[in-house]
Amino acid sequence: MMNKITQKITPFLWFDDKAEEAAKFYCSIFKNSKVGEMTRYDEEAAKPTGRPAGSIMVVEFQLEGQEFVALNGGPLFKFNEAISFVVNCETQEEVDYFWEKLSAGGEESRCGWLTDKFGLSWQVVPIVLTELLQDKDAAKSQRVMKAMLQMDKIDVAALKQAYDQK
Repeated sequence: MMNKITQKITPFLWFDDKAEEAAKFYCSIFKNSKVGEMTRYDEEAAKPTGRPAGSIMVVEFQLEGQEFVALNGGPLFKFNEAISFVVNCETQEEVDYFWEKLSAGGEESRCGWLTDKFGLSWQVVPIVLTELLQDKDAAKSQRVMKAMLQMDKIDVAALKQAYDQK
């Protein structure tokens, strides 16, 4: 499968003990995705971690062709909102799909942000939002920003309505 990491920079995600479950969860949501090689703890590496020999240590996976590595490293480190992954969506249907799937068992937040059931932060963003916010007409872009700040999941129709207000 993915015997060799080919991209220059690869996101490396530290999980307590759910790296394989997380990789499979993410691959079930995104098209063009797959779980790759898995490395297991041998007896020597397992001892300091308290993990059983033979348990999963590292999982390589791809989401939409982007390579990731997940590590079962123990409870020492937790995810927080300082790092997130942006899912750029073409349509409201895509926003709805990714919002529903990624937030299942997690927590919804404001302005298109959510935390999944593993604690990883995501931003589910329609591409049109950036276009509307970058409009040369400051009044229009400010109305879009004001509308977006009131939203959890982004509503494309409401953004466009705010943009078109007179």
